[in-house]
Amino acid sequence: MGSEKETSHLLDVNNIEVVYNDIVQVLRGVSLSVTEGSIVSLLGTNGAGKTTTLRAISGLLKPENGFIKDGYVKFQGNDITNVLGTQVVKLGAVMVPEGRRVFKHLTVDENIRVGSITRKDGSQNIRKDQELMYDHFPRLSRVTNRLAGYCSGGEQQMIAIARALMSSPKMLMLDEPSLGLAPLLVKEIFENVEKINQEMDTTLLIVEQNAKIALDISTYAYIMESGKIVLEGPSDELKNNPDVKEFYMGVTQGGGRKSFKDVKSYKRRKRWM
Repeated sequence: MGSEKETSHLLDVNNIEVVYNDIVQVLRGVSLSVTEGSIVSLLGTNGAGKTTTLRAISGLLKPENGFIKDGYVKFQGNDITNVLGTQVVKLGAVMVPEGRRVFKHLTVDENIRVGSITRKDGSQNIRKDQELMYDHFPRLSRVTNRLAGYCSGGEQQMIAIARALMSSPKMLMLDEPSLGLAPLLVKEIFENVEKINQEMDTTLLIVEQNAKIALDISTYAYIMESGKIVLEGPSDELKNNPDVKEFYMGVTQGGGRKSFKDVKSYKRRKRWM
């Protein structure tokens, strides 16, 4: 039974410890798994270790003098612990970093096409997928020839996701896709993400501070604090967990909302701490 369960996981992160500059320990025994075809969210406040976890999976620690000191990361059964990012992309795990990093002096269309650079399946398939990106992100079809630097924040986030999808990933990792965007755009992007999961059969691992929208879209979720996973479970269960409601959604038992300052002052009451 155990081996069957393991093979159903597209991604297995097992008890990893991440160290920067041989001194600073950022992750402490982090374990998580992502089942093929699912949407998994990784929640937590700033500095919890969410982005470092994505970088550890994506092979992007080395440029910042970080490495996995203990534990392992496996993708499709391949050990990718401390493997370089280019190799991880070739295996089918692609990360969209925080901050909507587009090539500002290229057009929207050129930005999207850049994502196909690692593909070997011919220009016809690439063109077909490029058209598919405009189906998934209709807003971009109106600005195809605009320089990406002149696009709105929401459009740039869509460009970054579309560009990553052009590499035909088996798993897409999104780092804070809602950051700095208006609520209507956030709603649109997450609707697009859900559609991508269903129609392109793309597995998703999403790092988010917006707990409500992340739990709404995902099937399973992990909560991180201080470099550790402190809580995990089906998203529906976590949505109804009183501690998650209070500390990550700001909802009190009386139905009101806590300010961030209030939430911080209540940290000691968390049952998992």
